[in-house]
Amino acid sequence: MQPARPLPRRRLLQGLGLTGLAPLVPLASLRRTQELPAAPRTTRGAPLELLRPPRLAPGDRVGLVNPASAAFDTVSIDIARESLEALGLEVVLGPNYFRRRGYFAGSDEERAADIMQFVRDPSIRGLFARGGWGSARVLRHLDYDVIRAHPKVIAGYSDVTALLSAVQRRANLVTFHCPFPRHRFSADSMREVLFDGATPIFANPVEVAPHETVQTKDRIQTLAPGRVTGRLVGGNLTVLTAIVGSPYVPDFDGAVLFLEDIDEAVYRVDRMLTQLSLAGHLERIGGLVFGHCTDCPPGKGYGSLTLEDVLRDHILPLGIPAYSGALFGHIDRQFTLPVGCDVELDADQGTIRLLEAAVR
Repeated sequence: MQPARPLPRRRLLQGLGLTGLAPLVPLASLRRTQELPAAPRTTRGAPLELLRPPRLAPGDRVGLVNPASAAFDTVSIDIARESLEALGLEVVLGPNYFRRRGYFAGSDEERAADIMQFVRDPSIRGLFARGGWGSARVLRHLDYDVIRAHPKVIAGYSDVTALLSAVQRRANLVTFHCPFPRHRFSADSMREVLFDGATPIFANPVEVAPHETVQTKDRIQTLAPGRVTGRLVGGNLTVLTAIVGSPYVPDFDGAVLFLEDIDEAVYRVDRMLTQLSLAGHLERIGGLVFGHCTDCPPGKGYGSLTLEDVLRDHILPLGIPAYSGALFGHIDRQFTLPVGCDVELDADQGTIRLLEAAVR
C-alpha cells in the first residue's frame, strides 16, 4: 500500500476556501498582518520607560517642519514663525518646507527627511509641525530609535495628531498637542509647560463679560461626573480614527482621551466614535475630554442628533467621567497638552491636572 501523499497546496487551499487568495497572499503574510506591535520595547523585551524631552529656553533653535500639505500662503508661515520668535526662540525652516508635490509639501520621504534631519541636529532643541493632510504618510519613513536617542520637543495639532501619536507610541517620548502661539493665552500655556516644566491645572478661564450676568463663552459641560487618573492621549478625531489598526495608534488602556475636530457633520463624528468603539478602543479608556468641534452643526432635516446627543450616546454606557468644552481644537486660545503624561481628569470641575512635569 502506497503511503498517502500530501495534498497539493492549491487543493489544500480549496478545501479551506482560500483559493482566491493563493496567488496573491501567502499564508505567512496572512499571519503577519495580525501581528501589530503592542508597545515599544527594549532589546531585552521590557517596555520602554516614558521619556521627557529637555525643556525649551529663550535663545533655543527650533525647527519648523511641514509633514503634510503644501504651503501656499507665505503670510501664515511668517505669522507662525514670528509667534515662536515672540517666545525668544530662533526658528529654522526645514529644507523642504516650501517644496510641492501635488497637495503635499514634497514627497513622503522628503517630508520625513526634514523631521529626521532636525532630530539628528544637536543645535535644534525642538520641532514644530504644520498641519493640513499628510502626516500619517510619513510615519513609516521615521526612525523611532533615533528619535528616542535624541529626545526633543515635538509639537503641533490637527493633522499632526498622527505624528504626535506615532512618536509617543513607538518611542514612548512625550509629545505636545498645541498651536503656534499666536494668541497670548496659548503662548502662556506653552511657556508654562515647555519652558517652566510646571504641572498646571488646565481649566477654562471664568470670564463674565461686562454686559452679561453669567459666563456664555468657553463654558464646560459635564457629560458624566467623576474623577479619574490616566495617561493623556488623543488629538484630532478624524486623524486618530484614520490610523486605527496601525502600530501608531495610542495605547488606550486606562487612558484619558482628548478629542477635537473641525468642519465635520455630527453624523460623521458619530461614525468615527462608532469606529473607535467597534475597534475596542473606546471601551478601554478611563475618561474623556472633548474640546471644540469647530463648524460641526447638526444635519438638516427632522430628528437630527446634536453633538451633545452623540457624545452622550457613546460615553454614558461606558460609565466613565467625561466633559466637553475644554480649550483645545481649531480655536484661538488653546492649552499645550502633553501627550503621554499622567493627568487627573475632574469632569465635575471641567479640569485636567498634569501630575508630572512634561519636560526635564
